[in-house]
Amino acid sequence: MRALLLVNPKATSTNQRTRDVLIRALGAAVDLSVEETGYRGHAAVLSGTAHAKGFDAVAVLGGDGTINEVVNGLLDGQPAASAAGRPKLIVIPGGSANVFARALGLPNDPVEATGAVLEALRDERSRTIGLGQAIWHDDTAGPDQGPSTDQQGSRYFTFCAGLGYDAEVVRAVEGLRSAGYKASPTLYVNTALRHFFVTDRRHPAIRLVRPRQPETPGIFMAIVSNASPWTFAGSRPINPTPWAGFETGLDVIGLRRMGIASVLGFIHQIIGERSGLPRGKHLVQVHDEQEFTLAAVRPLAFQLDGDYLGEHEWVTFRSIPDALQVLV
Repeated sequence: MRALLLVNPKATSTNQRTRDVLIRALGAAVDLSVEETGYRGHAAVLSGTAHAKGFDAVAVLGGDGTINEVVNGLLDGQPAASAAGRPKLIVIPGGSANVFARALGLPNDPVEATGAVLEALRDERSRTIGLGQAIWHDDTAGPDQGPSTDQQGSRYFTFCAGLGYDAEVVRAVEGLRSAGYKASPTLYVNTALRHFFVTDRRHPAIRLVRPRQPETPGIFMAIVSNASPWTFAGSRPINPTPWAGFETGLDVIGLRRMGIASVLGFIHQIIGERSGLPRGKHLVQVHDEQEFTLAAVRPLAFQLDGDYLGEHEWVTFRSIPDALQVLV
């Protein structure tokens, strides 16, 4: 097997010595080529040409952001192909949260995860997973700016997306990381607590639009999940959509109240290993949807796989079944 390993040298949980050990271990099992990413989006460029260059698999050592880039490169490089027609994906967690790798059942430690990958290579064991796709299209003209201009984009995601408060927290954390703070569960929790008191908790802006269904208005924050857990607080999984999975469509949970009591009650229900859905009249919950739209009355913060992607007025989500083969 020919494999391309993409390494993010700034990955949070690895150093050069660890990376060298992992590269030697993988290189003993496959015909390995190694590339380091040098800028944002570089991993997508490199993985997008992997099939044309004859690679059977693309391995990634990095966090969820780098993995998301690789996944988008693989699908954009062969948009019409099935999972069998694309290079397989090999995941070695190297970030602070590693949500996708852990949702696949891989160990959070990169050395232990490499051992699991080597077992999968030896046994020729892989798993076919579905992905989500987000498509946004915003009118950027103001009321007195003359003819309108449009911005459109799309991106695939592995485990989650969000519109509203959670994306505002992601945006704030990215700003802190740019200022030199290290990503950690404590940083996210503290930022979420501080930001809760400045987010708009009085004017819900989102409505859920589904084909052949009545619209659901009055939503403050919406989380879209392709997998469970949605994220982790250290070793503890956070499960707002426990029925979500890589073999089903997309799940949605929305909050129609943002009072302290409502939010604390919601948080209490979603922390830890859970199988039942959260309860509450203020919750909007949808399971196994193939396509829907989150529309807002004003531009709202949007995140995808923990990556802040600006403010958008509406985003359409689609489930992409059987999109990738992953060695696990």
